[in-house]
Amino acid sequence: MLKLSRSRMLVAAIALSVVPPSWSTAWAAAPHSFTVQDGHFAKDGQPYRILSGEIHYARVPRAYWRQRLRMARAMGLNTITTYVFWNLHEPRPGVYDFSGQNDVAEFIREAQQEGLNVILRPGPYICAEWEFGGYPAWLLKQKDTVVRSSDPKFMEPVTRWMHRLGKELAPLQVGNGGPIIAVQVENEYGSFSDDHAYMEQIHHLVQESGFTKALLYTADGPEQVPNGSLPELPAVINFGLGGAQNGFDLLRKLRPNGPFMTGEYWAGWFDHWGDKHHTDNAGRQVADVQWILRQGYSISLYMFHGGTSFGWMNGANFTKGKYEPDVTSYDYDAPLDESGHPTQKFFQLRDVISKATGVTPPSVPDAPKTQALPAFTLSQSASLWQHLPAPVHSGTLLSMEDLDQAYGYILYRTTVPIDTTADLVLNGLHDYASIYADGKLLGTLDRRLNQDRLSATLKKGTQLDLLVENTGRVNFTTAMRGERKGILGSVQLGDTELHDWSIYSLPMQDNSTLFLKNSKSCDGPCFFRGNFRTTSSADTFLDVSNSHKGFVWVNGHPLGRIWSIGPQKALYLPGVWLRKGENEVVVFDLDPSGKPELRGSDVPTLGETADK
Repeated sequence: MLKLSRSRMLVAAIALSVVPPSWSTAWAAAPHSFTVQDGHFAKDGQPYRILSGEIHYARVPRAYWRQRLRMARAMGLNTITTYVFWNLHEPRPGVYDFSGQNDVAEFIREAQQEGLNVILRPGPYICAEWEFGGYPAWLLKQKDTVVRSSDPKFMEPVTRWMHRLGKELAPLQVGNGGPIIAVQVENEYGSFSDDHAYMEQIHHLVQESGFTKALLYTADGPEQVPNGSLPELPAVINFGLGGAQNGFDLLRKLRPNGPFMTGEYWAGWFDHWGDKHHTDNAGRQVADVQWILRQGYSISLYMFHGGTSFGWMNGANFTKGKYEPDVTSYDYDAPLDESGHPTQKFFQLRDVISKATGVTPPSVPDAPKTQALPAFTLSQSASLWQHLPAPVHSGTLLSMEDLDQAYGYILYRTTVPIDTTADLVLNGLHDYASIYADGKLLGTLDRRLNQDRLSATLKKGTQLDLLVENTGRVNFTTAMRGERKGILGSVQLGDTELHDWSIYSLPMQDNSTLFLKNSKSCDGPCFFRGNFRTTSSADTFLDVSNSHKGFVWVNGHPLGRIWSIGPQKALYLPGVWLRKGENEVVVFDLDPSGKPELRGSDVPTLGETADK
């Protein structure tokens, strides 16, 4: 009876510790402590409950960071969680970028200015449905490098990176007067392996990088805690719809002294190309969160706001031998949708949090405006075939990584050595190939569908082109270790292995010099350019439903991928990337049917839903 009474008192103390909006002014001025005491989190020695939601600075235009953070405060959150995206910050070995959109330190400072703590998840592996789990592709150039292990060829660049990141972010820890109250060590390692020596290496590296003035912790699924946790660090658990009670029951058995927190409560799910758009039952989610808060536990919603995997940054799953690339949108059916608008779930959770804490949150700010744009045609065109760079000549196939290329496409060209009707086999296709004979499309092969061959009748001397797209590197499971892109094995034509390749690297980073001002038709893979006018800086959703497969840029910003198989049919276009007056759109399409016609919608088109 005494234990129950003390437990109830602790829950009440934690509930009262959710600090009102003015708390940030006191924290910004001087160092503070954030620790674990008597099985609960403590700020300056007082019980503290974390009410967090995940936002990724890389998935939100910088101009919108503050609006999204204010929305988090308005839902009643006191903390923001974010990953750090290594591949954005170190695009080439030893070359770092923390400017503009990549200024993660500024994102964290803005969170503090808006009255929010920060939980930092620096990885170096982050998963996040992000290309290669956040690892830079150049790690794979040396083929025997084993990522996520103690392999020195992996740990040396990891060490260099973490030390550099520490210079940016360690000064922002709570012990220095900053908002970072906790730093995660690695990320869900228990779902990958059980190498505790590697985990200890990462733990010590995080400390060596200067993260000694915030709480360090690990995060895993409840069943994976023994594999991925470290005895000296707190362990939090990640789970989704309906997993709260069983998850915390297991955590209590494994870690009876706490603290008790879900580091990721999955407030939605992500989408794969060729599948339906995922939504979750909002009522069941609200019930889960309500139960968690009634126990006095801490929580982080994954995601509070998903945003967009702009550019080439979507990841992929590899489940039971099936490759599943993700769409560009990371809407995630989150409380705050892709364009920063509160959903019904937002207001339901706001009510639950307010009742659980007794704190009235700030008023809900205005969401960004959206606009519709009338249809416009992309009248200028440029053939890929007429704008190829200088090739590399090789007797054998090379991957993108061999050519120091991370994203985009790679073209393999050779001459057919014999007359034959046979299967053309691409061994180790990563990920999508369009196959041409003397410029005529013979067919496509798709790794998603486990396709690696097609029947072809070819004559000696035919020019054979294999145009291969990196559709997104796997970001989860040990399949990551083989995620080089291009054709990783050999190409067979019947019994004959093909050699003597001209290989063209096509990262598609600059298309500014491609176009001739004409209206001629364009066959095969083509770039198209056109313009639209607007006097508004409101967001829009660019309808690309009449294009086949490729990519879109607007005013030079890489918007994302398009694919007619859906579910996503429109790309989020932030208004802050628009110009008043003329705006330029470029579309690359592998198999266009005439000139693309686009329009802007004031609502997203994420596809038919698949409720969980």
